[in-house]
Amino acid sequence: MTDKKLILGIDPGCTGSVVILDEDNNYIDHLLMPTLKTGKSNRVNGVAVMAFLSQYKISHAYLEKVHSMPQQGVASTFNFGHAAGVIEGIIQGMMIPYTLITPQLWKKKAGLIGKDKDEARSMAIRLYPSIRVLDKKGHGQALADSILIARFGK
Repeated sequence: MTDKKLILGIDPGCTGSVVILDEDNNYIDHLLMPTLKTGKSNRVNGVAVMAFLSQYKISHAYLEKVHSMPQQGVASTFNFGHAAGVIEGIIQGMMIPYTLITPQLWKKKAGLIGKDKDEARSMAIRLYPSIRVLDKKGHGQALADSILIARFGK
């Protein structure tokens, strides 16, 4: 275990992820968002997220600030907001200091404004070539976003 401060980056949502980096941006661990089936919907498994986070002494969390988007359906908007709320509630309940960071801000700091969506994953692969999950399109994209949120949230 490291004595360095640990930073948490969170891409909320049922297809998101959380990542832990140290204060020097070294990769420590990640969790692809665990989910539970509730009727026809998926919900974030908050118990699994808490169990993962409780293994670490997190100094600060950066959580992507989410909002509804045009053309997004009512049910998907609700599910996304619910997932983000569960994650924010866990962070608050665990008394982890956190900052909400807009996608525009972390993407601007990462130099990704105006770039293809997959450029975030490519950047994360270049920064952390040993993290094999980044090679996968869906899971890799979520992990890449959470890595970049952690790195550029500061």
